[in-house]
Amino acid sequence: MKRTERIGAIIRILSENPNKLYPLSYFCDLFKSAKSSISEDIQVAKQILKCIDNGLIETTAGPSGGVKLVPYISDKDAMDLLNQICEKLKDSNRILGSGFLYTSDIMFDSNITKRTGEIFARKFMDKNADYVVTIETKGIPVALMTAHMLNLPLVVVRRESKISEGSTVSINYISGSSDRIQKMSLSKRAVTPGTKAIIIDDFMRAGGSVKGIIEMLSEFEIEIVGIGVVIASIEPQKKKISDYFPLIFLDSVDENNRKIDVTPNSLLFCKNNL
Repeated sequence: MKRTERIGAIIRILSENPNKLYPLSYFCDLFKSAKSSISEDIQVAKQILKCIDNGLIETTAGPSGGVKLVPYISDKDAMDLLNQICEKLKDSNRILGSGFLYTSDIMFDSNITKRTGEIFARKFMDKNADYVVTIETKGIPVALMTAHMLNLPLVVVRRESKISEGSTVSINYISGSSDRIQKMSLSKRAVTPGTKAIIIDDFMRAGGSVKGIIEMLSEFEIEIVGIGVVIASIEPQKKKISDYFPLIFLDSVDENNRKIDVTPNSLLFCKNNL
C-alpha cells in the first residue's frame, strides 16, 4: 500500500475503535511494513486529526505500549451541538403536559447521540472508570455512545428483572418526578464489586432515578466517578444528588403560552461546573 493509503487506513481503524490500544506490530503485520515506516505514518495521522479537531492520537512506548485514538470534541463544536439540540427542544409541539417534553426523536438520533457521547467522553476521560451505567430506556443510546468512546462496557439497569438476566439484585427507590416508589434491578453478572462507574442519563428532574442507580451500585461496592445528564430541569432546585454534569438546562415549560425555555450549559468544560 502507498503511504497515503496506509495513513487513511490507520485513521479509520483508530477512529472506529476509540481508546483501544493497538500495538505497532498490528499495523506492521497488517500493511507488511517496517516499524519505522508505521511510526512515520502515525505521526502524519496525528497531525491530520489535530488540524481538524477530530481526535487525538496518543502513542506509548514499551512492551505494553502502542497507539490509540482519544476522541475529542472542541468547545465550539460542543456548544454548536447543544444550541442545535436546544432549538429542537423549543418546538412547542413537544409539550406533553405536566411539564414533560417529547424527546425520543432527539435521544434516538444517532448523529446527536454520537456527538453527545463525545462530550461526555471528553469530560470523564480521566476518571479511570470500568463501566458506563444507565437505566432503561431513553438513556441507552447516549450511554452506549459514551461507552464506545471510552472503550468501556455498558451496563443497563432494568426497571423490571428479566429471566434472561439470571440472578439479580433489586431495590426500591423514590422517583424524583412523581415521588412514587419504583423498582429497579441489576444482574449480579453485570458488574464486578469494587470497581468504578460513570452514570449517564437522558433527563433528570429531581434526581430520583440517578440516586436509585447510585444506591443500586452501592450494593456492589462500586464507586461513582462521574454523572452525566443530557437535560436537567432547573426545578426543583434541590436535587436528590449534588455532583452531576448537565449539558442542557430546562428552565420552564409554559403550557398556556406554548413556550419552552431551554439553555445550554455555558460552563461546559470548566473545572468547577459540577
